[in-house]
Amino acid sequence: MSKKINLEFNKNEDGMKLLLSDMKKKLAIIEKGGGDKALAKQKEKGKMSPRERIEYLIDKDSNFVEMMAFAGYEMYKEHGGCPAGGTVAGIGYIKGRQCIIVANDQTVKAGAWFPITGKKNLRLQEMSIENKLPIIYLVDSAGVYLPMQDEIFPDKEHFGRIFRNNARMSSMGITQIAAVMGSCVAGGAYLPIMSDETLMVEENGSIFLAGPYLAKAAIGEDVDLQTLGGAVTHTEISGIADYKFKTEKECLDQIKRIIDKIGKPQDAGFDRIKPAMPVKDMQEIFGLVSAQNNKPYDIVEVIERIVDDSVFDQFKKDYGKTIVCGYGRVDGWAVGIVANQRTIVKSGKKEMQLGGVIYNDSADKAARFIMNCNQKKIPLVFLQDVTGFMVGSRSEHSGIIKDGAKLVNAVSNSVVPKITIIIGNSYGAGNYAMCGKAYDPRFIYAWPNGKIAVMGGEQAAKVLLQIQVAALKSKGETITPEKEKEMLDHIIAKYAEQTTAYYAAARLWIDAIIDPMDTRKVISEGIAAANHAPIEKEMNVGVFQV
Repeated sequence: MSKKINLEFNKNEDGMKLLLSDMKKKLAIIEKGGGDKALAKQKEKGKMSPRERIEYLIDKDSNFVEMMAFAGYEMYKEHGGCPAGGTVAGIGYIKGRQCIIVANDQTVKAGAWFPITGKKNLRLQEMSIENKLPIIYLVDSAGVYLPMQDEIFPDKEHFGRIFRNNARMSSMGITQIAAVMGSCVAGGAYLPIMSDETLMVEENGSIFLAGPYLAKAAIGEDVDLQTLGGAVTHTEISGIADYKFKTEKECLDQIKRIIDKIGKPQDAGFDRIKPAMPVKDMQEIFGLVSAQNNKPYDIVEVIERIVDDSVFDQFKKDYGKTIVCGYGRVDGWAVGIVANQRTIVKSGKKEMQLGGVIYNDSADKAARFIMNCNQKKIPLVFLQDVTGFMVGSRSEHSGIIKDGAKLVNAVSNSVVPKITIIIGNSYGAGNYAMCGKAYDPRFIYAWPNGKIAVMGGEQAAKVLLQIQVAALKSKGETITPEKEKEMLDHIIAKYAEQTTAYYAAARLWIDAIIDPMDTRKVISEGIAAANHAPIEKEMNVGVFQV
């Protein structure tokens, strides 16, 4: 390794590790939920935190992939914030069985549902449906957050969709278990009762459509919380709940016993052999990719630090080089990988870096490879670092739109599971072609350096600046170079904030921001989840331009 390359590697490594350290600091704050005082109040009531409940429930030393921890990040500031969307959730193992676990965080506004809470819960139900995974609800919620009820209650993808999903999931044979460990109020009361089995913790757990205050206001009845809807009431009088327990641990133990007896599902038959670690040092992944997403690198070197034995068989290696396609294994699972390649193009004496630009030939190659993987029933992994499709008269005359449409068609109609990792930029139509959120990846993650936007910040800022300057000039205003620079700097700063992985994660455009070292783990767990759901149809691409 030359000194120049070594220096570049060290800069990349330092930059990426700084980003990772910053991410972990942010997560540490999020994991406190509503803060130390709120957690202390939970303890006084004999209640565990949502993270403690999950930790007790899952198998010791098993993988737990937390989902959407950054949901709501830096949103709802005028309401005091909503860390993790007021819900701790992810995919974990209970008695060896992979499950979705959803735990309300009572320390965040009494577990009330913000708009992002509803969106997060719907995404978790979607994961359960797509992968046919049992789902466990650890309920401790005050219901809809009333100051924002208009943004969570009435629309199609709002609160009520949760209960529709409960009913649909039940008809699909997907196991749903609800453990009521705190409040379960109003419309939220339907969730545990629409689950297969309902468990309650005495003294703390309660279920009712209207609480004591509303009962007094509506019909003049004086009744205490436990008499109205406590565990004894619902297991001995109404028959709504199936089990009651003195402690939360006893309740969680019963969930383990229920899961332990569920029949084994039919699997999709995705190929897996004995896992092997990459031969190349996985830690070197930090030094390969620039933290600023502005330096060329060989994506094959990254792939060889993810796949088993560092063995990657390229498809059409010497054709369409700005997308790399090929077969490998991740933790034993057979995968097809579609990845963007940063390239350096020479034009006379001038060199130009193209950050994962998609050309006609690379779009054609990737579309063909996706169809091959569908025919062979091989799950697909997309590694995104893309700035879009090549522009200019030469590309337009060659039919770049037509070839791009073929790739988008193939991605849209693919029936094998798709897992997307944003390892750099994710811009414009490149986001679509490389299986962005709109194209139903089974799971989608980003490294801390990930950026998602309609175009790069510098290009977007210049376009926006031209529009603003033209508007001001039309009003007769004079724009000095200093004023223009000030406007540009403001636009760049605002645009940059809206392109970060955190901005995307807060709004659930991605399922999680991950440590690059966890890339193998999330791919493996994603395919393990998808393997619970047999593929029920063949790929059909319909009509497209040739």
